Amino acid sequence: MPQQKDIVKIAIQMPGAYPQLIQLDQKKPLSAVIKEVCDGWNLPGPDNYALQYADGVQTYITESNRLDIKNGCILRLTKAPGRCAEDLYKGIQSSDSGVRCDSLKELANVSTDVTFAQEFISRDGHLLLVKIVEDAKESNVIMTHTLSGFMELMDHGIVSWENLSSVFIKKIASFVNAKLTDVSIQQVSLDILESMVLSSHSLFLEVKQEITMERLIAHLQVTNQQIQTKAMALLMALLQTAGDSDRQDIFAFLNKKNLRQYIYKNIIHSSGSVQDKMAHYLYVLQSVTLNHMEARMRTPMDCYSQEQRDILHNLRLAAFETETENSLNHERRRSLCAKEFKKLGFSNNSNPGQDLVRTPPGLLALDTMCYFAARYPDAFSRFVLENSSKEDKHECPFGRSSIQLTLMLCEILRIGEPPSETGSDYHPVFFSQDRLMEELFCVCIQLINKTWKEMRATQEDFDKVMQVVREQITRTLSSKPTSLELFKNKVNALNYGEILKLRQTERLHQEETLALPVVELKERLKPELLQLIRQQRLNRLCQGTMFRKISSRRRQDKLWYCRLSPNHKMLHYGDVEEDTDSPTIETLQKKIPVADIKGLQMGKDCPHMKEHKGKQNKEILDLAFSITYDVEEDSLNFIAPSRTDFCLWTDGLSVLLGRDMSSESMNSELEILLSMEIKLRLLDLETVQIPESAPVVPKPPSNFNFCYDFSQTEQ
Repeated sequence: MPQQKDIVKIAIQMPGAYPQLIQLDQKKPLSAVIKEVCDGWNLPGPDNYALQYADGVQTYITESNRLDIKNGCILRLTKAPGRCAEDLYKGIQSSDSGVRCDSLKELANVSTDVTFAQEFISRDGHLLLVKIVEDAKESNVIMTHTLSGFMELMDHGIVSWENLSSVFIKKIASFVNAKLTDVSIQQVSLDILESMVLSSHSLFLEVKQEITMERLIAHLQVTNQQIQTKAMALLMALLQTAGDSDRQDIFAFLNKKNLRQYIYKNIIHSSGSVQDKMAHYLYVLQSVTLNHMEARMRTPMDCYSQEQRDILHNLRLAAFETETENSLNHERRRSLCAKEFKKLGFSNNSNPGQDLVRTPPGLLALDTMCYFAARYPDAFSRFVLENSSKEDKHECPFGRSSIQLTLMLCEILRIGEPPSETGSDYHPVFFSQDRLMEELFCVCIQLINKTWKEMRATQEDFDKVMQVVREQITRTLSSKPTSLELFKNKVNALNYGEILKLRQTERLHQEETLALPVVELKERLKPELLQLIRQQRLNRLCQGTMFRKISSRRRQDKLWYCRLSPNHKMLHYGDVEEDTDSPTIETLQKKIPVADIKGLQMGKDCPHMKEHKGKQNKEILDLAFSITYDVEEDSLNFIAPSRTDFCLWTDGLSVLLGRDMSSESMNSELEILLSMEIKLRLLDLETVQIPESAPVVPKPPSNFNFCYDFSQTEQ
């Protein structure tokens, strides 16, 4: 007999009692189920009891989440959330410090459950915690538990952060500002301040006023990575929430205090590796800092602005020192200027400001050119004079190259794009320089001149040269150089000859794989290799992945893990802590039978992306996927930590659903495997030209009297 849909077979435990195996009827009220369980153990007062998961995050079972219970789940009969809240509320007010400490410690653990949090807050329990903090009479251990419990309660969004008093905010800020505060208290206090800043602009102003920036920077110099990360989180929250004027003030202060050098020395060059959270905050700082240039990038040159015209003419004078210019009449001076602007590489030599009207790069291109001329005058003069002495068609135009290079760097560094919630692609070289954009420009404009000569280019080859230079820059930055000098050495070593070799290798690979017999061989090999990729995807799902929950209030500390059972029949998942490496299946209390999975959605079609329509950027959409199971309303929503994990999971889930894999990662891996297999098969034919079609089989000979008779021995 097939099992009824509304019946779930589960086990229920209670300390000191023999477990009950029951068939839970999902249509029966939960209170009736609890009464039956209590009757089975002869327990009076079923209203004082509730059910919760026995493993992992011990969530209370309610009418709203009871449908998440699956066959084989182990539940526990425990105190009802209302009764638990009442007991802890009284315990916290006990005169015995030991009872208060134990009550607050338990509170910090159970407050992760929203049902309990609602009960505790309904008794104004959160105000009791606020009073403990404001009085500041408790020991460090009790204060740590108090702050942890408060943070968990507030994170449910039941109570607004704006209801907090100024006294409380000042006290939390004092924990961060003090030099000798307990490390655990500082960690939670930094968390609380970050959530305040992200919740409203008024709280941002209050926290900004109370927090001491010097101490925040000092927290980045400690060896404790948790403190470093929390301090960076608060700093990024302040920067992202601030208005333009406040952000400028914060940046001015951070630059004055050499924040960049502290990060470069204590985080990037620390003995330990940079963790995911810290990588995200470094990426945010890089993005917010570089976006200061967006205004200049989007501002076209005003040809009627005398100030901007003077800057442009000073650039010309720096390249061509003309002593007799003042003695010339207007027409001859104008002719000389036009001639020199042409040598300087501007397309519109009579009115060079027109070249800078296009946005982007707008006035940012003028800024980078002037920086190069002022910072490296010898290199600037050498570039201009070297090319002005060549024929017109062979000269590398400085002005045109500078404008295009500035645009290229804006695209590579993503200037003008808001930071992503999950991005972590920062450039270590950014923290080695105060003015990365300008310094990169100075290195790369000389690289353009070098590549131009290596390619023996003419004006018609300008776009080809810029394509090569873009490839040189992106390949070098992808190797994550930690200093400008290292970037300079690597990018110059990757000369045009090296780029040609890379392209030649790719072209030869394409040519040899396009021959018709090779194409046919590839088609024969594909099924076997696809099966290999399918097996790898399923193995990866069995290993599992840690996913992050994206919250509008705060990004960190919300992690969950999902993995496939070894027999490929169950998806196990559950909340985990940050330091969890690879939780076992037994610790993941929730599960979904693979047979119940109905569909797989990706990107904007996911339920959690539809709920936040308009709020998610493209990077988040590219990492989002969901599976629907049972009825269509139930879904498990994912945001992959990286594009690679997205491809692995969507491919693996497609295999489980009996569908074709379709990710770009699968296509790339299939091509690599096919290429390796083809090369191995063709090793013996290395010097043989493979014909397009099979050779014609010759006619059989007229007789077969050409066999050697080995029976006759030689005399």
